[in-house]
Amino acid sequence: MATTNFIDYVRIFCRSGAGGPGSAHLHRDKRTAKGGPDGGNGGRGGHVILRGDRNYWTLIHLKYQRHIFAGDGESGSGNLCTGADGEDKVIDVPLGTVARDADTGEVVCEITADGETCVAVRGGRGGLGNWNFRSATNQTPRYAQPGEPRVERTLILELKILADVGLVGFPNAGKSTLLSVVSAAKPEIANYPFTTLVPNLGIVSYRDGRSFAMADIPGIIEGAHLGKGLGLRFLRHIERNSILLFMVPADSKDIHGEYKILLNELRQYNPELLDKKRLLAISKCDCADRELMGEMELDLPDIPYVFISSVTGQGITELKDMIWRALNE
Repeated sequence: MATTNFIDYVRIFCRSGAGGPGSAHLHRDKRTAKGGPDGGNGGRGGHVILRGDRNYWTLIHLKYQRHIFAGDGESGSGNLCTGADGEDKVIDVPLGTVARDADTGEVVCEITADGETCVAVRGGRGGLGNWNFRSATNQTPRYAQPGEPRVERTLILELKILADVGLVGFPNAGKSTLLSVVSAAKPEIANYPFTTLVPNLGIVSYRDGRSFAMADIPGIIEGAHLGKGLGLRFLRHIERNSILLFMVPADSKDIHGEYKILLNELRQYNPELLDKKRLLAISKCDCADRELMGEMELDLPDIPYVFISSVTGQGITELKDMIWRALNE
């Protein structure tokens, strides 16, 4: 996956279709010179609909399609014929997409399942034909109802990655390396901070053909909830993960302290994130011996943990077992 192809935020202008006007037609044929009303109703305007598609993983297909216009409904006609409905515009989006009203900030809908649909902008209703207005005192109404006008709305679409496990850690904690080892994902890996600029998603194979999804989130630094580093731009991707796997390298001066900083950033961003299950992986343990690991264990947070090395494969099987148990508790 090319990193430049990952787009998780777009702003689009949507316009639904106008409803068709009703007909004020009066019945006429070779046997009837002055018939009663037989005007049909107008068709409804087309909706703008969001639809979940599991084959999409980015919003890039909407980056250059910023204007979405649905079709207008057709007018009614004689013989009680209803006008055709306007053409709906269906926008396919990846799972985990949140649609917000750009003016009010209101959440319009969240798409989390394949095939799930949401009417983001509703088309105008068609007008009633004169047949609907006949009465004992007005047997020949010569008027009909106009259709409702178009509705214009600017939507902000944000993608929040859906995954079973989200990797949380400071830059250069080994998150991308771990993902590349346990899955077929090929994130960019280098020995400098913020190598990962976009989230990466990988499917981790487990025993007996089972698997789970793991997301590598760009590194968090102290003050990320205020927008520092990549900050708010990618913290939202953590919201949709079932389990948070904190990663702290073994060469850190204070493993427990780094864990607290990461936890505090999540708390400041969204306190509900603390309700998720948390696991800890101490990475880069290929140079640590048993004695050093024993000393580290004395000052680790009170959550399930494992020592791993993505280079040598140490602890990778234990890590998968720990994650699988947490997913099925």
